Amino acid sequence: MSMPINTGTLSKLLWPGASTVFDGMYADFPEVYSQIFKTVKIDRNFIEDVMFAGFGLLSQKAEGAPINYDSIRQSFTTRYTPVVYASGFIITREAYEDNLYKSQMELKASSLAKATKQTREVIVNNVLNRAFNGSFVGGDGVALIVSTHPNVSGGTSSNVLTTAANLSEAAIEDMFIQIMIATDDRGLKANYQPNKLVIPPQLKFEADRILKTTQRVGTPNNDISALNAMGPFPGGVVVNRYLTSSTAWFVLTDEDSNGLKYVERRGDEFGTDNDWETENAKYKVTSRYTAGWTDWRNIYGTPGV
Repeated sequence: MSMPINTGTLSKLLWPGASTVFDGMYADFPEVYSQIFKTVKIDRNFIEDVMFAGFGLLSQKAEGAPINYDSIRQSFTTRYTPVVYASGFIITREAYEDNLYKSQMELKASSLAKATKQTREVIVNNVLNRAFNGSFVGGDGVALIVSTHPNVSGGTSSNVLTTAANLSEAAIEDMFIQIMIATDDRGLKANYQPNKLVIPPQLKFEADRILKTTQRVGTPNNDISALNAMGPFPGGVVVNRYLTSSTAWFVLTDEDSNGLKYVERRGDEFGTDNDWETENAKYKVTSRYTAGWTDWRNIYGTPGV
């Protein structure tokens, strides 16, 4: 436990001021994770998403022969178990009595509010930061973005570019093609489209050059920009400051009903109490959540080079 700011205070008198400061700080920092992850609120210890593979292609039936019946198959299961994140601080009664409360309380409350918000961003966006890391796997037993997602009917599918590539016009086009020719677990064409581009701040200017020009980038030819003409990302571009790689980039598809998920058991709860012996006042914030993915088809990506 860290040392108190000084040594105790009248918590019931101080708490309304702290609440006001918390509210103000949240307004100053817009959320990033909610633009990428679907929020699901639960009222139990965990939830499980069970995927199912549908029917495959019909087979030819010979005259007089019986029909070859098919069946829906259970696929992979993903469990989400929220964990608790918490922090707080202690302030002394003397700090209040000596008129130090306002400056110290507002400083600490503001800092704690910022830390609370950014903790959630870091935890949730680590799903993307670990997307290519085989030590962090989903329900199908592999990382979020790999070339070897197993299909229930056999074989594998990929949501990573065949050759890692930095953000460019050609690389985006390759990823679009990969998304548009994708198939489901049974080999049927998957009907989903690119929706959002997610990039680190280092790629913001390159993304603008690629997507906002009416002509092709980096060529003297008078070719139109196919990406600009088609309006490639209906959901826009998300510049994510919590990405740890300066080269990795991602494309979110509109297959988002069971894709990337932020699962919340309990939102931020602020509390206060005071210690009888020291007269210290304690201020805390706790929340309980987790993040992950169920269907990898919600996201495609490349680590860049």
